[in-house]
Amino acid sequence: MYKTMKKSFVGVLLFLFATILVSGCSNKESSLNGNSNDNGSGNSNGNEDGITYTIDTNVEGEINFWSWDTMFEDVIVEFNKVYPNVKVNLTVMDIGELHDKLQTTINSGSGAPDVSHVDNVIRYGEPGLLEDLSQPPYNAERYAGTTSDYIWERWKSLDGKRLLAVPWDITPGVFYYRPDLYEQAGLPSDPEELGEFLQDKDNVLTAGQTLAANDIYMFEFRDTPAVQYGDAIGYFDKDFNYTRNDERMIELLDFVKQGSQIGWAPQKSVIFDDEGVQLLKQGRVASFPAGTQFARAIADVVPEQSGKWSVTRMPLDTYVGLSGSTFVIPSQTTNKEASWAFTEWISRSEEAWKIYVEKGIQPAWGHITSLPWYQEMTNEFLGGIQAFKFYDTLTYEIPVRRFTPFDGAAWPLYIDKVNEAIDNNIDSRTILSQIEDNTLKQLGPDIEKLKEEMANW
Repeated sequence: MYKTMKKSFVGVLLFLFATILVSGCSNKESSLNGNSNDNGSGNSNGNEDGITYTIDTNVEGEINFWSWDTMFEDVIVEFNKVYPNVKVNLTVMDIGELHDKLQTTINSGSGAPDVSHVDNVIRYGEPGLLEDLSQPPYNAERYAGTTSDYIWERWKSLDGKRLLAVPWDITPGVFYYRPDLYEQAGLPSDPEELGEFLQDKDNVLTAGQTLAANDIYMFEFRDTPAVQYGDAIGYFDKDFNYTRNDERMIELLDFVKQGSQIGWAPQKSVIFDDEGVQLLKQGRVASFPAGTQFARAIADVVPEQSGKWSVTRMPLDTYVGLSGSTFVIPSQTTNKEASWAFTEWISRSEEAWKIYVEKGIQPAWGHITSLPWYQEMTNEFLGGIQAFKFYDTLTYEIPVRRFTPFDGAAWPLYIDKVNEAIDNNIDSRTILSQIEDNTLKQLGPDIEKLKEEMANW
């Protein structure tokens, strides 16, 4: 158990792969188990659990790579120590611009990069637009089972038949909190004790009431528990049945109505809203759930509160993946070998991950998360805890959900009615049935059209 979270956490660390060793030496191959096996052919026979990871420095060529993060300038430097004959031209642009431009170039049949950073593959999921990495020459299906089911399934095509990207990062939802404010309110402040305490909804209400009595908020937004359960299950299953109208959602919507009456949330982001930031600076926000990358965001907003924050698991037995991104190879590429060498290396290599984790990015791969340097990393802003070690205990709890092209349109149809139910105390079962009916009425024709198209994929 993790009494102070500086000690070891409960959880099984799966897939204990050894360190990937990379080298700038010419004509040398490294396998996943770190053993060089240079047989003069440019292939590696080394493997662990039947998985072969080949570094072939005979690969050469020039490829274009798009991203929204300048961090990859440093990553490419490390990549070229291993693949000196592959030139990578990095283009950095705003994330929204990148996705729009990528969609335009992919659909037009020209102008796409060889490799692109993406946070969504569904918009490019039609056959023939992106390479299916489960097929030769990539054969990435061999990595199935070396990461969580949630993150592996996330990057498949809508019909689940093609692998459009290999996993890269994962962002479980966690609960950031101020131990000092919880302790002053007479509530549990130890990470493990608080995490267990908040799994009971009556205890969550008690915490919300107690903090509110001291003019302190427990959440940013009043509907958070219901919304984040929705984030965990998505909007539609694989057959496009609506998923947000079940007994647990009904229960949670009833629950957030109670929390709203308590006044447990200011209805403002404490990171992106100026008024919310002031509440954070004033010590009037005791906690809020967010993705694991938000530790850095909190530190940027209130650096003076370093050491005052900690983290535990989300309340009410909710496990959810929040955000995440990866890399795709458009089918327009003229150099599949170099594009895959780059994609595989930046996704899985230890040297690349040493750069990523310094930016607060959490790996989805067990062979990285099991490494001692990763397990032992501490976060001084979060009181010196081994934060990544804790985050990793949540990874395999996140349920598989389906991402669809209709999720964006389904969101306002959901949240507007949820707010109406809270404001007017409308029966939760009634309002959720209305949401489902309205969603299927508005999106149903497009869903049926897509299902017909998928039948021919």
